[in-house]
Amino acid sequence: MLNYFNFKKIGSQYLITNDTGKYQFLSEEVFAAFLQEKSLPEEIYHELKDNFFLYDEHEHVFSEKIKYYIRDNKNYLFSATSLHIFVLTNVCNMSCVYCQAKDDTKSVPHRMSKEVAEKSVDIALSSPSRYLGFEFQGGEPLTNFEVLKHIINYTEKRKKGKNISYSLVTNLSLLTQEILDFLIEHHVNISTSLDGAKALHNKNRSFQNGGDTFDTVIEKIKKIQEENYEVGAIQTTTRASLGCAKEIIDIYVSCKQTSIFIRPLTRLGTADRAWDKVGYTAEEFLAFYEECLRYIIRLNQEGTDICERHAVIFLKKILDGFSENYMELRSPCGAAIGQMAYFYDGSVFTCDEGRMLYEMGNPAFQLGSVFEHTYDDLIQSPTCKTVCVASLLEGQLNCCDCVYQPYCGTCPVINLAQENDLFFKSAQSFRCKVYGGMLDCIFSILQENKPEERKVFYKWLGVEWNEENE
Repeated sequence: MLNYFNFKKIGSQYLITNDTGKYQFLSEEVFAAFLQEKSLPEEIYHELKDNFFLYDEHEHVFSEKIKYYIRDNKNYLFSATSLHIFVLTNVCNMSCVYCQAKDDTKSVPHRMSKEVAEKSVDIALSSPSRYLGFEFQGGEPLTNFEVLKHIINYTEKRKKGKNISYSLVTNLSLLTQEILDFLIEHHVNISTSLDGAKALHNKNRSFQNGGDTFDTVIEKIKKIQEENYEVGAIQTTTRASLGCAKEIIDIYVSCKQTSIFIRPLTRLGTADRAWDKVGYTAEEFLAFYEECLRYIIRLNQEGTDICERHAVIFLKKILDGFSENYMELRSPCGAAIGQMAYFYDGSVFTCDEGRMLYEMGNPAFQLGSVFEHTYDDLIQSPTCKTVCVASLLEGQLNCCDCVYQPYCGTCPVINLAQENDLFFKSAQSFRCKVYGGMLDCIFSILQENKPEERKVFYKWLGVEWNEENE
């Protein structure tokens, strides 16, 4: 008997997937025989059965067998809110052309107080999850370093057996030796923004006074590395980036980065207002993404270790059957049940994107306040429940029968901001085209089935490739 599956034609073959995340390519002839439940070649029959597209045992036996794979594919649902984002300030000394965390130099500068910080930490520590990630954002969070330091010291005294990892997203310009020593002492993961070589980076990211930032960022990256400490980097793609794929990857390699996240713009904040200048079509981004991915694969084949993070997230689901807890590519998404964002004024939001929309004037994703609500209040709020329902792909009209449903995710914040609806409506939307196109690219490489490329993919997953992996 046939198990439920989705399909899509890629080239001359059909790609089929199911809820476990298993996939298989079938020729047109075999696909037709499969649909009609006709006799299949023995090898293909066993492959389809092993991948849960076919079963010949009792349904109860099949359900018992398959449930473990579905559980692995949805493993994030067994954890409570693990990521807690502290928005320490709206102050920033840079003026990026795509800033999503809206920073208006005409607005009144705000910084989180120690009182708000402590109440935010108390709520975060109330999450049932034993493993928590505390992430510091802004604006530029180092403009409020004293509160960042207070949060870490306060947390360490009250964590009561919980394992806390700390992360800082910073432009690095305000990093001093004193600050760096504190970050290293407390094992804070440091991440900065690096958009490419000097001309491109400075075009995208300048100081408020118009000055260049590239040399400052490179200097600080080297300073951190001289302390034998790691620093990660985040890339954001603008229209100016599209012709610079190789140069962007090369600058990451030269800065000793072992990964790069090829990220499309999110149309929030300044990026939305300036879209005509910095934006592009989904097709333009996807051509850029494929050029980047294939160049990164080639570098690996030549001995350079660097991975593309979007591909790794997808490949863990496709090849490993295990979902990395990346909030945007979950069903339901990670809003509230996976992450919460604590604003400098004490407001609590479902996610970082939710607070960005708030800064644009829309409070739809506010869960409550650290002054009035507990963790249980926030997680049981109507907003939390609504976002969970709105981001469940299995119930979305355009997602439930999509071949990429086991690997994808939807963002109610983006849906509301761009489509004026919490629920995803159009398969022609920018975000849907981008994620679908990324998966097209990855599955096309898998379909080509070149051993040297598959070896690279498995290496990114920490697995040595051989034919038994298939």
